[in-house]
Amino acid sequence: MAGVNELYPIGDVARRTGLSVSAIRFYADAGVVTPTEHTDGGFRRYDVHAIARLEVVRTLRELGAGLDDIRDVLSSKKTLAELAAAHLELVEQQLRQFGARRAVLRTIVRQHTTTEQVSLMHKLVSMSDDDRDRLITEFWDFVTEGLDIDPGYVERLRNQRPHLPDEPSTEQLEAWIELADLVRDEDFRTAMRDYYHRAFNNEKGRLMATPEMVARAERQRTLYLEARAAQQAGVPADSPQARDIAERTAAARAEMIAAMTGEHDVEKMRRSMVDYDPSKMVEVRAKMTGLPLSVRYLTLVATINGTPRPDPEKAAAVQKWMAAALRR
Repeated sequence: MAGVNELYPIGDVARRTGLSVSAIRFYADAGVVTPTEHTDGGFRRYDVHAIARLEVVRTLRELGAGLDDIRDVLSSKKTLAELAAAHLELVEQQLRQFGARRAVLRTIVRQHTTTEQVSLMHKLVSMSDDDRDRLITEFWDFVTEGLDIDPGYVERLRNQRPHLPDEPSTEQLEAWIELADLVRDEDFRTAMRDYYHRAFNNEKGRLMATPEMVARAERQRTLYLEARAAQQAGVPADSPQARDIAERTAAARAEMIAAMTGEHDVEKMRRSMVDYDPSKMVEVRAKMTGLPLSVRYLTLVATINGTPRPDPEKAAAVQKWMAAALRR
């Protein structure tokens, strides 16, 4: 085993550290790691401590550290942890940039993208949080302008907005690109505005937007989530638990209808749920002009936010499960 005080020629140092001879000379001339000894013949020799420092230099350079930072670490002006923290932040920033570029490139590959659209995509993924929030706010300002309903409901609509995480996945970035493109599109903005104005600028719509009806709708949503959880957990449709959920759902829906029409008929609601027909629901949705656009917006927002996305097929499965529970 070599002694601590043994000196090694530059060729041996190069083999031990994985650095080239020219790199070792460069670091010596730059004052980063100087030779332990210069011989009369001009040869440079290094002891084991200098070799260890050169190995640190190589590692830090591979991690992207500059010479000034390396000098600070070797001279104890800056701790290794401080340097690592600074470079970790830089690497994470670069990873976010690469993720954004990947999302743009994947979108270009998937679509027939023009040069102008590529520039727009890059701007979209490079937006700050404030810029993204401002874009969505402007969209909802346009959509809800002149909507004559309870202000609280308008605020609920406006709160349906994306929140891109600090480290978004490629899927989230792609969803943001599509959403940002949509809310800037004049046809989409106008169609969404027309949809909400048709749905709410009438007596029935204004009633549905009142705090009382919103509370009833929230009650139904809670029951649906309970039913979905039970159905996905494999609770049999002919079990008492399934029957209880379905009965409470029928009662809540009947109360909603009664608040709208004055007619309270739980048995009629039960029959309606038992006779559930997915194909009829597709027809109903098709007649609701603008609904697919709203669903697309909410689906993209859910993808960006990492929350469950609207899924008509899963919703239909839950309705069938409750229909079966009420038949037993």
